[in-house]
Amino acid sequence: MGLFSKDHEKHSDQDVSDGFEPTTDVQEGMLSDNSDDLQRHLANRQIQLIAIGGSIGTALFVSIGQGLYHGGAGSLLIAYTLQSCMLALVNNSIAEMSIAYPVSGGFIRLAGKWCDDALGFMLGWNFFFYEALLIPFEISALNLIIGFWSPAITQPGPTAGICIGCIVAYAAINILAVRAYGEAEFWLSGGKVILIFSLFFFTFISMVGGNPQGDAYGFRYWEDGQAFRARYEGGSLGKFEGFLSALWSAAFTVVGPEYISMVAAEAKRPRTYIKTAFKTVYFRFGLFFIGGALAVGIVCSSRDPALERITNGGGSSTAAASPYVIAMRNLNVKIFPHIVNALLMTSIFSAGNTYTYAAVRSLYGLALEGRAPSFLTYCTKNGVPIWCFCVVMCFPFLSFLQVSGGSAEAITWLSTLITAGALIDYIGMAITFICFHRACKAQGLDRRTLPYFGWFQPYGAYVAVVWFSIITMFYGYLAFRPAWSVEGFFQNYTMQIVDPILFISWKLIKKTKWKSVYEVDLVWERPTIDAYEATFLDPPVGFWTEMLQLVGLRRNKGGNDKRQGSITN
Repeated sequence: MGLFSKDHEKHSDQDVSDGFEPTTDVQEGMLSDNSDDLQRHLANRQIQLIAIGGSIGTALFVSIGQGLYHGGAGSLLIAYTLQSCMLALVNNSIAEMSIAYPVSGGFIRLAGKWCDDALGFMLGWNFFFYEALLIPFEISALNLIIGFWSPAITQPGPTAGICIGCIVAYAAINILAVRAYGEAEFWLSGGKVILIFSLFFFTFISMVGGNPQGDAYGFRYWEDGQAFRARYEGGSLGKFEGFLSALWSAAFTVVGPEYISMVAAEAKRPRTYIKTAFKTVYFRFGLFFIGGALAVGIVCSSRDPALERITNGGGSSTAAASPYVIAMRNLNVKIFPHIVNALLMTSIFSAGNTYTYAAVRSLYGLALEGRAPSFLTYCTKNGVPIWCFCVVMCFPFLSFLQVSGGSAEAITWLSTLITAGALIDYIGMAITFICFHRACKAQGLDRRTLPYFGWFQPYGAYVAVVWFSIITMFYGYLAFRPAWSVEGFFQNYTMQIVDPILFISWKLIKKTKWKSVYEVDLVWERPTIDAYEATFLDPPVGFWTEMLQLVGLRRNKGGNDKRQGSITN
């Protein structure tokens, strides 16, 4: 069997080469950005900041305190390091596929195209609900953070006002063209980078004695058994359970590759800009997530009374929601906590904005493949899936649940309910790569000719499948400890129950079959994307060059994105 199955004989070998020549439509200016109605307007600087900070929000700055409290500083660091390494394997898999095939719907459509339509259906709706439910989670967290200045803000009236304000802001940003979302995320993600580096500097300076108390506390909170805390049981078993609690925190916090896959269809030059974005994920894992876990364990004790109140739900109106803010108050730092809390607000708002965008695009990807109603494929002239947007904007109203239940309780419910959704997505990405790898081998496609070649494959994908399957299975074991809890069971296992039902139902209704290695379409939209990239007249612009251009330096009179036979975007 050659490179393609008999269904794809109309494509020549040139179709999958890196040097696909533009058709006459290109010269006549008729080539579209995608095979659907999404438009490629995201610039390099926007994509790189989205990759660095788009998925950093509440979990890294606030919710990470739960993992610290239950596991201790040492367990937290090990858990975040291990989870980051495992997710790097998933990133390595999805990067190779998304760079070669930067299609609308990202990994959702890749799964349906190369594995089984039922898998694409399951992953699509799983990711949609995961992203859509994260929006009210971030709004709830924002209300908790604002309580820093006045506990009265967490009362029902002000809380409702904050919810309305966030919903209106998310709607305004996402109903505009994608470049509006990209520009908003560029500045908001830039604020996240400033925030986390500020917290790192605070950690180092304060631990060596640069604080109002002159206390060079160093690694004090790692001493006297505080690094590895026991939970439920004493001894080694209790410490292992403490580590597992820290690992569950890492499973919710360490994310990222899925968002780059979703924006790939709206990147100006996906083969270059998306490739760079995926590479920065490894840097972000090491610096932000692992470094953040280390910093939190240094500045805050795992048994700090304020942290305990927050973790156990008794501090919904307290200012000390973040372990960093707790540490600053303990050290009598007066001004910096206000600055940090303000930046935390922008970071949390940014995360909610990213989730809104991802939910809209995932629903659009489902509609393109007939896994959601066809009317959802309609886009405005600016490339916005307007009906998908309307559906997604219903979910932020769930944030009003906190009006009666308290912000901390709402956050706990939403975070535990959706964590398994992210883990299942990662399993799906790794399975998709395994199918893709097998198809490339069977059809004679040399993966080294692709724009990005993943290392340690397919072994990395197999390891990722096993790792995330184990976590997904045992993530909610706390529902059985110390006693059976119906509430805890459904919080932790809802998605594990719903997703198999979605998969089996779609297989029965549509009578889908798992694709053989020779049925996998390795052509698909590559010719369209190759032709689109071939229309650019200038070389790709670097990140720092775009940053200089932003302030009026190093202007290119011809335009960095000037295209043959089309108007510059």
